[in-house]
Amino acid sequence: MRPAFFAFLILPWALAAADTDARLQELLKRYPEADTNKDGILTLEEAQAHAKKLRRPNSGATSDDGGGTPPDTSKKPAPTHADVSYGPHERHKLDLWLALPGAPTPLIVYIHGGGFVNGSKAGASATMIRESLAAGVSFMAINYRFRASAPIQDILRDCARAIQFVRFKARDYGIDPTRIASYGGSAGATASLWLAFHDDLADPSATDPVLRESSRIAGAGAINTQATMNILRWPEFLGPAQAEWSRPGETVAFYGAATEAELSTPKFKAILDDVDMLGLVSRDDPPVFLFSAQPDGPLANRGHALHHPNHARAVKRACDAAGVSATAWFGMVEPRIEGDYQHALREFLFARLGVKLAGR
Repeated sequence: MRPAFFAFLILPWALAAADTDARLQELLKRYPEADTNKDGILTLEEAQAHAKKLRRPNSGATSDDGGGTPPDTSKKPAPTHADVSYGPHERHKLDLWLALPGAPTPLIVYIHGGGFVNGSKAGASATMIRESLAAGVSFMAINYRFRASAPIQDILRDCARAIQFVRFKARDYGIDPTRIASYGGSAGATASLWLAFHDDLADPSATDPVLRESSRIAGAGAINTQATMNILRWPEFLGPAQAEWSRPGETVAFYGAATEAELSTPKFKAILDDVDMLGLVSRDDPPVFLFSAQPDGPLANRGHALHHPNHARAVKRACDAAGVSATAWFGMVEPRIEGDYQHALREFLFARLGVKLAGR
């Protein structure tokens, strides 16, 4: 292992934030590949995850969950159906692993992370796929458009369309359309929560038969999520961010607006409401599982702001107020995780689908 990263693995948490930030910035310059979500900020978790990866021989995989989760480098089984088009765009592609071909099985959907600017369905965990298939649960991993070609409100509808597509093809694939759950990290966590909380997008009058199908899911797993895609609300639960952490025009472009003033128009106010998971939560929504790996405290950098545990706390508060079941685990703040959160995530998703882990 390279000495700088080995030293970073034992960095005391008691170090001042300024000292930590300085070391992270130095490491980012020397090891840019450690910035797994490519947001220009190296978090402590990303640095530690990269150090662990360097210690593993022949490992080139990275996690895309925004929290530096060590990647699953074990070999994936080949999908039953690969690169299936679920829509017109070149990134409207999915991979599907069928547990029992021809039988109506429940389905877990993986939505990758990457800040809506990178990432791939290839990031799906081999362990999650194998555990799902062993339990008689089919598995699907999807790609979606990036922000360079679509605003956030359309990207989220890509994810919904993938759900609607597999429902439309449920009989062909042997999928039980009433038992579909979703999970992901970072951007994929956000999309999963949005699917869980948004009203059904089924349009009975649509000319496209896929869009007549329901977009609802039975449960959502959210790892290192953002609380809402109305990022104008973030200061409510995060406090003020440093101006230099934002890129010029980023917020405006995020929603496809031309100017900042346009975000105050009725059209874009409706869009902000449509992507605000905190405002979408209602009593009839399915349970969610939340996990945050980040430390607490004042915002230290852009990556910390994107994945601060206050995002998960805000979702938990909104769910509690609406009467929606929300399980919240934290890696570095209370209530701290006890055990393997990825195992707990699988148990949560399987329970929502009415199945148990194989051998239990």
